[in-house]
Formats: sequence, C-alpha cells, structure tokens
Amino acid sequence: MIKKTTCAFVAGAVMAMTSSAATAGGHEEITVAYFLEWPMPFLAAKASGAYDEALGKKVNWVSFDTGTAMSAAMASGDVQIAVSQGVPPFVVAVSGGQDLQTIDVAVSYADNDNCVVASALEIDKESAGELAGKKVAVPLGTAAHYGFLRQMDHFGVPLESLQVVDMAPPEGAAALAQGAVDMACGYGGSLTTMKEHGNVLLNGSEKEELGILVFDVTSAPAAFIAEQGDTVAQFLKVTADANARWKEEQSEEMLEVIAKESGMDLEATRAFIGTMKFPSVEEQLSQNWLGGNAATFMKGVAEVFVETGSIDSALGSYEGTVNTGPLEAVSEMGGS
Repeated sequence: MIKKTTCAFVAGAVMAMTSSAATAGGHEEITVAYFLEWPMPFLAAKASGAYDEALGKKVNWVSFDTGTAMSAAMASGDVQIAVSQGVPPFVVAVSGGQDLQTIDVAVSYADNDNCVVASALEIDKESAGELAGKKVAVPLGTAAHYGFLRQMDHFGVPLESLQVVDMAPPEGAAALAQGAVDMACGYGGSLTTMKEHGNVLLNGSEKEELGILVFDVTSAPAAFIAEQGDTVAQFLKVTADANARWKEEQSEEMLEVIAKESGMDLEATRAFIGTMKFPSVEEQLSQNWLGGNAATFMKGVAEVFVETGSIDSALGSYEGTVNTGPLEAVSEMGGS
C-alpha cells in the first residue's frame, strides 16, 4: 500500500524521539544530496540553518551531477536524503532492488529538462526524422534519458539508428558547443547552455500533452525513514514552509539567497524558478501525485526502460516505493 496511516507513523516518530538518547551517537548529523544550478525554495532554508534548527542536528549538504549518483550514495550509506532526484533514476534504483522510497514531490518542471539539437542541423519537430544516424549525449538513467526515449518514440526515430553517448549534462553541453555531438539532453544550467547552441524539438506544454511528465522527488532509504521518522517529517516540514513562503512572497531577497546557493546569477535564477512548480503538501497527498498517480507513472517509466533494455525488469507495482507517512505527519503539524 502507498498509504501509511498517520497515526501509525506518528506513533513510530514518537518512539524514535523517546529512544533518541540511545541512538544519538550515530545520528548527530545527516547528509543530504542536492543539485547545484537547480534553484529551489529549500535553498533559502538551507542557507538560514532552518534544517539544522528543526532537526536538532547538523545537516551536511553535498551536491551531485545526476540522480543515479544520488542513488549510489544512498546505497553506500553516505547520504540519507536526496532532494530533487529525478523519477527515472529513482525507478532504475528501486527496479534493481535498492530499497528507496519517495517521500515528497520536490518540483514539477516540464520546461527545465529537454533535448537540444545543434543549430547547424536546422532540425525541428517537423523534420525530426533527420536525426537518424546522429550522435546524441544523454545522461543515462535520468529524467532527461526518459524524455529522450519518449520523444524519439513519438517522432519515430529508431534508437538503433542513433549513436547514444552517456554524458552528464555539463559534459553534454560542452560537447554540443564544440560540435562533438549533434544533440544533447539535460537540465538545469546545462540546458540553458545547450540552448545557446541549438533548439528544442518540443516545449514543456507539448511534452505534457504526450504524457511526458517531468518531476523530481525527495527520496531516502526505507530503513532510514523507518528508523528516523521524526527527522524525515521535520525535514519535509521545513521544505514545505520554504515552498509556501516562496509562493506567497517571491521576494527579491529570497531570490538572491536561492541564486547564491544554487551557484547561478540572479536573472538566470529568476527565469528558471519561474518555470518550476512546487506542489503543496495537500496537493502532493492527492490522487494526482503521491496518492496514486506517481506510482502509476513510475510503472510506465519502468516499462519504457525495460523495452529499451535500460533495466532488466520492472516491479509488479511501484506503490511500495511511495511512502506518504512523513508528509501525512507534516499535514498533521499544519504543513503548507
């Protein structure tokens, strides 16, 4: 079941709190993964120390280039929570047996993840068939990879006709700029760079019409969620409050902090965050997201990856990889 009853979760959190004295030695700090060049409201809370204060422990922040690297870091125990992990890398990890769970919808962003074709080729959605035989930079197992697969399927471009090279977005952007690849797929600041050297085949709205959703989750190992339920709920509460504050204020002061924390200039940050949506706790718990559709969408992503040989097999259902308990606890706290 996706749902984990609030009362059971809160009871577990209370037990965790009462036993904290015995376990504090191993949990005085946690490490959280995030992306640079990916401006989100939580970064303002990161900068203010709000997470450390709410959790009562030191939060170490480590930046990553891909969601697949986040999965590896959680598998090794180096990272306890990953913020804004793409759904595809999450699906790849859990399909392979890694015991991770989605605990919230970090962001929805149809226009901030895409593939860009080199300007010199003059290929657009009307002539996408001409991509056959071309070289493409794709960060495999990521949201960009899934979007690439779905777009190629839509345009009828056989994957075997393409030379696909596994490159993280910054590398793909550089390769496109140098003319080393004909198309590159990515997100964040790297996508902005790619667009300086080419054009997208489909915009965000066009992709959504095809059912190519693009959203990231906050994920964590199931064992950590079970053991540190209160920590997880408090973490999500700080995130929800930051999202609500941004939605209400969108102040220049907050934007400046987010820009600095994401390593981007102010205007680029303003443009990026303007295309991002941060669902409220109530919205996330609805059928549209973690209440049902998220698990269904994950199943669809997995089946596409199985068909293309990216993963060996899909889970029968992805409901067990979605844990709404922590968010339900936030809702009980009066979460935003």
